[in-house]
Amino acid sequence: MKSLLDDDIEVRKAQILGVPGAYAQDGLISIHSHEFMDDPAFARAYARGAQAAGIDYGWHWRVHLGLWAAGIASRLPGDFVECGVNAGFMSSSIMAYLDWNRLDRTFWLLDTFAGLDPAQVSPAERDEGVLEKNADLLAGGFYVRDVESVARNFSEWPRARIVAGSIPGTLGQVDAAAIAFLHIDLNCAPPEVAALEHFWERLSPGAPVLLDDYAYWGYRRQKLAMDALAARLGVAIASLPTGQGLLIRP
Repeated sequence: MKSLLDDDIEVRKAQILGVPGAYAQDGLISIHSHEFMDDPAFARAYARGAQAAGIDYGWHWRVHLGLWAAGIASRLPGDFVECGVNAGFMSSSIMAYLDWNRLDRTFWLLDTFAGLDPAQVSPAERDEGVLEKNADLLAGGFYVRDVESVARNFSEWPRARIVAGSIPGTLGQVDAAAIAFLHIDLNCAPPEVAALEHFWERLSPGAPVLLDDYAYWGYRRQKLAMDALAARLGVAIASLPTGQGLLIRP
């Protein structure tokens, strides 16, 4: 997704900070260490994600957090679930990073593969232009429309299971007894809440739940909805400077 600050402005701000090599991507400017980008394992995984998307969006720190969470989850019992796959940038990075074919578990990949389902967009989000943004992203090619191309991307991992259709209607197709990792990136609030509610009891203790747009500019309705759900569940969500949210299942 397009960040609040375009890349040129981010770079200029980083230069003003006077720190060589400052990180300035994806709405995040940091003068702190980002040496994870030099890690060969990270670089290979990130490159595989960019290959899936057909473009490098400059999501290094976001993917870094995804890989960290997936590494924790790989030590817990259960399958992995991603709600909101699109072309597969994050999930492809994770599967490459963990050498997925060596793991005895399934990665469930849920998406409409056709942008947002208008029936799942809240009235408040409609008023804020979410459907117009959805139309622009479809027209511009950011949202994939060809599930077959997504299937080809994941074909190297036999235990990747693609579930096409609108959430929450497809959630029942995930028959995992336990879930070790949940990534939610649905770009509107109602299906995100439905996904976390549906899988909550099956999440293994200590399982990370990564919310892609929780604190990202332009997605406040998702944050408000997730905060309300977290309060009902008796947990708290960490707001990350990447725009993500992180929740750990007690």
